[in-house]
Amino acid sequence: MKACRVCIEARVTPEENGGVAQVVLGLAAGLGALRDGDEEYLFLGDDRTPAWLEGHIGPNGRIVLPPGRVRSYFQRALRDPLRAWQGLPPMTALLGPQVVASDGCVETAGAGVVHFPYQYGFRTRIPTIYHPHDLQHVHLPEYFSASDRRDRERFYGTLCRQAAMVAVASSWVKRDVESHFQLPPERVRVVPLAPANLAYPVPTEAELAALCRRLELPASFALYPARTWPHKNHLGAVEAVAHLRRSRGLEVPLVFSGGQSEHAATVIERARALGVQDLVRFVGHVTPLDLQCLYRLARVVVVPSRFEAASFPVWEAHLAGVPVACSNVTSLPLQAGDAALLFDPDRTEEMAVAVERLWVDPVLRAELVCRGHASVARFTWKRTARIFRAHYRRLAGWPLTGEDAGLLAEPPIM
Repeated sequence: MKACRVCIEARVTPEENGGVAQVVLGLAAGLGALRDGDEEYLFLGDDRTPAWLEGHIGPNGRIVLPPGRVRSYFQRALRDPLRAWQGLPPMTALLGPQVVASDGCVETAGAGVVHFPYQYGFRTRIPTIYHPHDLQHVHLPEYFSASDRRDRERFYGTLCRQAAMVAVASSWVKRDVESHFQLPPERVRVVPLAPANLAYPVPTEAELAALCRRLELPASFALYPARTWPHKNHLGAVEAVAHLRRSRGLEVPLVFSGGQSEHAATVIERARALGVQDLVRFVGHVTPLDLQCLYRLARVVVVPSRFEAASFPVWEAHLAGVPVACSNVTSLPLQAGDAALLFDPDRTEEMAVAVERLWVDPVLRAELVCRGHASVARFTWKRTARIFRAHYRRLAGWPLTGEDAGLLAEPPIM
């Protein structure tokens, strides 16, 4: 009998790819927990992959390293397009990075399906599942250069058209992707994701205390874990705490975790200009255990993002028992429901009011924590993995179980 093999693109890292890497990690953990199927999951990696992903892959999976020549071009095309063009024909260089053809690894492995859980991939005749995640470059073009927008359109459009299934995290993104790329609705499927910290260790009291000492954290703080991309709107959070200090005399320390882009310098300079540099702390990219500690030590989590397909910090805060104030844009109201305070991310006073309400009202915080627990309980990586497994079987023509048929027929919960 032909092996039931699924190849999953995993050439990302948490430091460089943030939330997208968490999708890969969560998917690996969820698929690894499935014990009732014949599938084998091959994670396409590189020399960086085992260090962060290997411990989350179950006995039904393993990391596969594709050939070095093609792997090197694939990585360079994402990290530095100019260097990637070297040695290619001049016309290709003028057009920018192209969607490369498969290096033959997935075909040689006998894969029935190839899953691209992030925005880049390669051309293959094997059925694919592709995640564009969101079309931020369409809605917030000011955050992208003309060449970046062109390259995203090329990659996203090519891979969406190739895909047997386009996977999105919410109904909002489904409508957006269908409209922009003119895709038939049946090819775009909502598959809910889940909080990445489901796969992370729960910290002990000693570990919480140790992190407080090591990072010299304030006794109470608002946490925002996100890489400093402009659309994440760290500037808005800084302006909100400055407003609270200036107009209300309320001191709300902000702790930002996550990798720092060049935009971090702009955030730091804005904090200085507003006189709140003493309230703003960048702790950089942290380990999974440290992130778990930060959630449990925070008084509130604030998510001021101007664009999200789905916010891992919202779910992670719910799971860790921290109340949330978040933006009312894109899919966030659908995700948060009644378990968070919502605000317009472009209105400083509105964001400040939401943060202040949570900061000063322990009854409200406790109520939102209870609602958050109930909301996030609907989302687990094992359930997400079962839904994807049903789609793998459907697309590859493998036999479906009754459970598979039921999962495929269920309406989306987000």
